Amino acid sequence: MRLAATECLQEEFPDETVGELSVLRSALTSDRTLAELAERIGLNSYLQVSDPARADTLGQPARLADALEAVLAALYLETHDLSLIRPWLDARLLKQTDAIEQDPTRQNHKLKLQELTQAHAKALPTYRTEEQRPIDGDPNRFRADVWFQEICWGTGHGPTKKRAEQAAAAMAYPALKGYLRSASGT
Repeated sequence: MRLAATECLQEEFPDETVGELSVLRSALTSDRTLAELAERIGLNSYLQVSDPARADTLGQPARLADALEAVLAALYLETHDLSLIRPWLDARLLKQTDAIEQDPTRQNHKLKLQELTQAHAKALPTYRTEEQRPIDGDPNRFRADVWFQEICWGTGHGPTKKRAEQAAAAMAYPALKGYLRSASGT
């Protein structure tokens, strides 16, 4: 999937930077995006899962994403190239790219924060994530704090560690951006 997305984006957006294409590819190949695509094509009706797995609604996006990737991998293994995949996938990826660029909630805040700290300070932020409430489906199950240069710049909550860290990065980004710009005099 990543290979097909990379080729598609490089051909469609030849003037974009590697970092910008990386952000787009990351969003296009995320479980969330792949699950939405799998849902749109009705892949869920072909999956055979146990009753406990079917009841695990939080795990459904990952199952759908994995199933779509498995189908694409089988097509790739049949031809050893992307000739069966790209004609079908490119139009869907480009449509999804438009949606990603227009939807700020889909942005990869962790990646943006990482790029910011690397560009200005050649260092990475760190995350301290802990489970607050061990209840499946709780929107505040996990809490994440993002630290940079021994300062906590943001805190976020989410039903998964990843979502909590994204929320923390989204909070930290504007404050840290302003701080780093003023510290560097730009």
